[in-house]
Amino acid sequence: MKRLLVVLLLTPILMLPGCATGPKEEAGMVIGGIIGGVLGSQVGSGRGRTTATVIGALAGSAIGSSIGREMDEMDRMKMSATLEATRTGVATTWSNPDTGYDYRMVPTRTYESAEGPCREYVLDAEIGGRTEQVYGTACRQADGSWRVVD
Repeated sequence: MKRLLVVLLLTPILMLPGCATGPKEEAGMVIGGIIGGVLGSQVGSGRGRTTATVIGALAGSAIGSSIGREMDEMDRMKMSATLEATRTGVATTWSNPDTGYDYRMVPTRTYESAEGPCREYVLDAEIGGRTEQVYGTACRQADGSWRVVD
């Protein structure tokens, strides 16, 4: 019975990427879902933990999708520049003149992986008067670009 409940609760999460309209939205949805699920798993206990994990994953997917959908090429360039040149713990802020959205990004940890240097970060995005927060990790590729890995 418990497995059936988990399968029924997780099925909507697996179907969500099919609703996304582009790669930015899909990436945001996946990242947000993972982070939301991890955070949700820390809230509940026993049966409540499974429910909290699923709810956290769904909420994180929605938030991440929203931010990913709203970011344009200039915003991604600002993120890459922040990952490349900003010290850990130092915030970079920018406003997108085309969208009117404001962003604040803080690299929180830098480490080496098999792929190369990676950085964890927190991104606050003020979109439509609401501030949303995403935690993520990006690794530098051989061509110098940064790729979100979680």
